[in-house]
Amino acid sequence: MAISDSDISGALSAYLERYPDEAAQLSEPMRLLRRGENFALRRTFPMHVTVGALLVRNGEILLVEHRAYGITLQPGGHLEPTDTTLIDAAVRELAEETGLDPGAVFPASQTPVYVEYGKVPARPGKDEPEHFHLDIGFAFATVQADVGDIQESEVTGAAWYPLAVAERLVGSRIARAISAPARIS
Repeated sequence: MAISDSDISGALSAYLERYPDEAAQLSEPMRLLRRGENFALRRTFPMHVTVGALLVRNGEILLVEHRAYGITLQPGGHLEPTDTTLIDAAVRELAEETGLDPGAVFPASQTPVYVEYGKVPARPGKDEPEHFHLDIGFAFATVQADVGDIQESEVTGAAWYPLAVAERLVGSRIARAISAPARIS
């Protein structure tokens, strides 16, 4: 079954229970979610959901060089109609973009470690107006996964970064991936 607005609202509510100081900055996406417009679909405007994956290995974070934006950030992207959970969508994006084995990746928590609501510029080539992404990120851990064949249509590279470098490149949400209680099976 595809990801529903109720699934998205549930993840956002669980996140806000953990990080209540972020409620004001996430009030607009919460308002939009109450309208119920299938925000899992990429063609839903003015907002749709994306997912991100913060993968930790031996104190380092895996980041990608995003082709469209020309910046370094965590792997992630749009939901697909075949995705059934947000966390599984994050693993799918992680594996697609970096070529790593999804079987070697374990969730650190079922609750998102970051949620960001940000404006995305119009992309006339994709027939997309200016809109917002509600990016829901999860922390993962691995002991052996490594970069394989990257998804060259989306990223130009992928590499492991020490925490301090990753925080400088991506922001403070990186620290939440390190501090999430890893449960590697």
